[in-house]
Amino acid sequence: MHFPDELRYSSDHEWVRRDGSRIRMGITDYAQDALGDIVFIQLPDVGAVVATGTAFSEVESTKSVSDVYAPVAGTVVAVNEKLIDEPQCLNEDPYGEGWICLIEPQDADEMTGLLDSDAYRALVDE
Repeated sequence: MHFPDELRYSSDHEWVRRDGSRIRMGITDYAQDALGDIVFIQLPDVGAVVATGTAFSEVESTKSVSDVYAPVAGTVVAVNEKLIDEPQCLNEDPYGEGWICLIEPQDADEMTGLLDSDAYRALVDE
C-alpha cells in the first residue's frame, strides 16, 4: 500500500491535498484495494454543501457499493468528470487521475483533524 506523506487522511479512507485555497480529495489506495474493481461512481453535485463525515458520493465495485464521506466541510466546486467514463482511474491512480472533487473549505484550518501518513498507516495495519 502507498500513502504519500504530503497528503492527509480521514479514518473513513479518503485523502486530501491542499490545492490553493481548495481541498482536492479522493479515496485511498487502501480503500480502492478493499473495494476491488471499481465500475461506477456517483459524483457529488457541484455546489453541494457538505459537512465533515457525511456521505456525499458513492462508489460501486464488483464486490460492493460504498459511500464516500466528506473529509472536510465546505462546498463542492469541481468534480472529476473523467471518472464518469473511466471509473477504473480510482483503482489505477487513486492519488492522481482518480481524484473525486475539489472542495472550498468553510474553515482554513479544516485539515487539522486529519491523519498524517504514519497515523493512517497505523490505522489500516490494525
